Amino acid sequence: MSAIPQERRVVTAIPGPKSQELQARRLSAVAGGVGSVLPVFTARADGGIIEDVDGNRLIDFGSGIAVTTVGASAEAVVRRASAQLADFTHTCFMVTPYEGYVEVCEALAELTPGDHAKKSALFNSGAEAVENAVKIARAYTKRQAVVVFDHGYHGRTNLTMALTAKNMPYKNGFGPFAPEVYRVPVAYGYRWPTGPDNCGPEAAAQAVDQITKQIGPDNVAAIIIEPVLGEGGFIEPAKGFLPAVARFARDNGIVFVADEIQSGFCRTGQWFACEDEGIVPDLITTAKGIAGGLPLSAVTGRAEIMDAAHAGGLGGTYGGNPVACAGALGAIETMREQDLNGKARRIEEVMKRRLSAMAEKFDVIGDIRGRGAMIAIELVKDRATKEPDAGAAGALARACHAESVLVLTCGTYGNVLRFLPPLVIGEDLLNEGLDVIETALAAV
Repeated sequence: MSAIPQERRVVTAIPGPKSQELQARRLSAVAGGVGSVLPVFTARADGGIIEDVDGNRLIDFGSGIAVTTVGASAEAVVRRASAQLADFTHTCFMVTPYEGYVEVCEALAELTPGDHAKKSALFNSGAEAVENAVKIARAYTKRQAVVVFDHGYHGRTNLTMALTAKNMPYKNGFGPFAPEVYRVPVAYGYRWPTGPDNCGPEAAAQAVDQITKQIGPDNVAAIIIEPVLGEGGFIEPAKGFLPAVARFARDNGIVFVADEIQSGFCRTGQWFACEDEGIVPDLITTAKGIAGGLPLSAVTGRAEIMDAAHAGGLGGTYGGNPVACAGALGAIETMREQDLNGKARRIEEVMKRRLSAMAEKFDVIGDIRGRGAMIAIELVKDRATKEPDAGAAGALARACHAESVLVLTCGTYGNVLRFLPPLVIGEDLLNEGLDVIETALAAV
């Protein structure tokens, strides 16, 4: 049972007076480059609700960007992390190790796709995980080039900005970026010139052709892709694309890296999104949903690849922090005990049914896509031309926020409304949030 009533409540304008006071303090103390979707200051959060300092309760369709999959104060996460907090907060695993780190690596070996021998290394953030996956792939292959995809997002460090496709707000003004990064087409079915049915094989052929002609397969250390592209617009690569690219990587000794930072840990109704087409990556990067809100990330992969880096070549002061590891074990316990894969699939069923009905009423909805509790609508000015409508996405998000429903936008064109509810959200709250979205669509 949640300590917070699982009910939407609007008691002030949003943001309310206390949030506005805190925002004034924030503006004088916090760097302007750190943005927020909604300047509502959180007091408590659990289940499908965020309660702000003014007493408003917002339905959470964001999960802290796919982090609080098990809720923002899940019992097992709090219990395990609290116990660890009382024992010790830090020793640095590179100085004196501890069992929790090993337990998380053992769990990752069990949960990630494939029955080969696996090892893991733990870090703090998704960007760190991706950056270390590149280091490991380069150490293993003795090659330098890295291939990524249109609409991809991989982080905000210098290397991961280079890997990321979108300029604003992620890259603009922050260069020069790391070299030996090459971008190729992805199978974006909704916008593929010859239509979604041809998209998978055609996009794969284009990607392989560009890699072969422009880089040379023997120079490529790693191919990195999100099995469902997150910030780029919740794009599911058209069927056949991922298997073809993975096969090309395998045939050419290239390390195939699945970036499951946003899509992993039950988010799409499977432990990992790459399972949908039977993809077994060489390396898989995880973060976000891994630890119930505590900072933790991982690279997991084939033991012989993971062992390619020399001793001391991987790590970091806080990587695999003991409290975060305890939180991860609590999050995995919750996912298993509450069948959160099943709950994600049920969320998809409810959301797609409701959103499809809305699409019949509102022409602004050009596409509905995603899997599990990773669902999006792409908004367009005209269904025939598919011209992106970023203005409608922004207006729709603002209208939902005013009615105490937290939603997020994304997409290369800024025209996608994405839904990432906690997997523990009640179906009544889910439907109420969708009611608000429908009303907002009518207004927009």
